[in-house]
Amino acid sequence: MSFRTRITELLGIPYPIMQGGMRWAARAELAAAVSNAGGLGTISAHTQPDRAALATEIARARQLTDKPLAVNLTLLPANTGLDYEGYVAAILDGGVRVVETAGANPAKYIQTFKNHGVKVVHKCTTVRHALKAQELGADAVSIDGFECAGHPGEDDIPALVLIPAASAKLRIPILACGGFADGRGLIAALALGADGVNMGTRFLLTRESPLHPRLKARLVEASERDTVLVGRSYRDSTRVLRNSASTQALELEKAGQANHHTLAPYIGAAQWMKAMAEGETESAALPVGMVVGLITDIPSCAELIARMVYEARALATARLPAAVGR
Repeated sequence: MSFRTRITELLGIPYPIMQGGMRWAARAELAAAVSNAGGLGTISAHTQPDRAALATEIARARQLTDKPLAVNLTLLPANTGLDYEGYVAAILDGGVRVVETAGANPAKYIQTFKNHGVKVVHKCTTVRHALKAQELGADAVSIDGFECAGHPGEDDIPALVLIPAASAKLRIPILACGGFADGRGLIAALALGADGVNMGTRFLLTRESPLHPRLKARLVEASERDTVLVGRSYRDSTRVLRNSASTQALELEKAGQANHHTLAPYIGAAQWMKAMAEGETESAALPVGMVVGLITDIPSCAELIARMVYEARALATARLPAAVGR
């Protein structure tokens, strides 16, 4: 089954499935595997320490695929010391045709990318931010529902409401993010008004993902109730795995002792990136979406995308027509 949506046409891919730009995990092998399977693979820029390292990572991906690739450029004030200008140069020099911006306002870079023919997808958690991205010239938005891993914003709007709310007001294509892992989710996203899906947690649990096998096994056993929000008390919510570290963070919040500094030993990026590499299941609060409760295996990216397409086709051609009448 082929798909034709505004996203497949904009990004030049067979299937409207994008891999999330997950820090630490979104490396060349994973991105290339997603792109080779017909989706859009993404490399995380700020996983790499500098321009040269990102250029090397892009070149490694190019050795593994000749299909379209994206780079995620997350713009956060906390990311001090990162050479964003160097990252942009590496993206342009590497011939990358799609960039996913996230975090802060991407206005500084959108026109530069557009001047070089690079498509910009901006990640948002609210309709108002999506409208601003459209105004700034973004070619598409990826909109995160409350279910997503990492930062869902503070409005607590689930994808079931957020996607049609965004679709009603935006002119540009929409990627639905947060809660998607299979063909059912893909069809649901399209029905709600999105043009495709952007998946992080599902691609984290694939064979090409660099996540430590011990953590993969732990997450496959998790249920939909095994994530929590930390950082709510100071309005910087992050959805993470329920474990010892996140429990300790929540206890500090309950005691009124929480801020970025006091929670850093439990939820800081340095801690969870180390845990991802070493397979520590309790020492750090790993960003994981609610959709982890729907994931029961660790396929290759090719197997996953083929299965999603098969499931979506079965729903579109058999189950749904039978339910509503022809």
